[in-house]
Amino acid sequence: MATAGKVIKCKAAVAWEAGKPLSMEEVEVAPPQAMEVRDKILYTALCHTDVYFWEANGQTPVFPRILGHEAGGIVESVGEGVTELVPGDHVLPVFTGECKECAHCMSEESNLYDLLRINVDRGVMIDDGQSRFTIDGKPIFHFLGTSTFSEYTVIHVGCVAKIDPEAPLDKVCLLSCGISTGLGATLNVTKPKKGMTVAIFGLGAVGLAAMEGARMSGASRIIGVDLNPAKHEQAKKFGCTDFVNPKDHTKPVQEVIVEMTDGGVNRAVECTGNADAMISAFECVHDGWGVAHKEAVFKTHPMNFL
Repeated sequence: MATAGKVIKCKAAVAWEAGKPLSMEEVEVAPPQAMEVRDKILYTALCHTDVYFWEANGQTPVFPRILGHEAGGIVESVGEGVTELVPGDHVLPVFTGECKECAHCMSEESNLYDLLRINVDRGVMIDDGQSRFTIDGKPIFHFLGTSTFSEYTVIHVGCVAKIDPEAPLDKVCLLSCGISTGLGATLNVTKPKKGMTVAIFGLGAVGLAAMEGARMSGASRIIGVDLNPAKHEQAKKFGCTDFVNPKDHTKPVQEVIVEMTDGGVNRAVECTGNADAMISAFECVHDGWGVAHKEAVFKTHPMNFL
């Protein structure tokens, strides 16, 4: 394309400070360097993770920053060494990248490639430790290596997935985060067997995708858990057989589910990121053959589960 190798000026939504409204700015987007791709973002969704790090409550504040990670676009140009993508390819950004060669990428159990795994504190590119975004020569930081709240963005090639050009980007952009997260968690990690009972905590896009995975697996009973009763009707379309609103009960929701299921569900998928919901999801699963001392408390940071 005519813009290859040149700085592109475009619009981007910039987060200047934690919790302050995003500002539409003209940014300069540098050409991709070695093993990088510059994409034209056509559609981007808003994931709660973007909101979470925009608020920066308890997080490392990295500002000014261009957020966004759930999107679809077209390759504008590629950097040195990129052979699997060419300008014009339809692509989705993927915040957990892969090299297709290391032990993580070759394993069926993990995709946490050491170089391109989730790093919410990194605001620059791996190749040279610099940002590809600037305003009047001053750097604007990246987010999750994707920064899709910009008309153009630069991404490491390992974090770009080529897709069929016939796929509608305005819909399949959800595959770059929410749908893959929920569906993959159920089918690839939870792996419920036919006839099992599954509880899904949180019925947003991720939760509904997880519920679809439970339905596809042949779960006989799928219990949706959400604080918003309006979510129930939508969840029915994805296989929800029972709905529990924790606000409707005086006892912890995990106790409610244990009673409903005569001892607990076979599998639970937590899709909110809330630590209390994680505990409820863990404690509503049917007990096994090992029990800790009743006074024992297990504590760890939620990020360890990632």
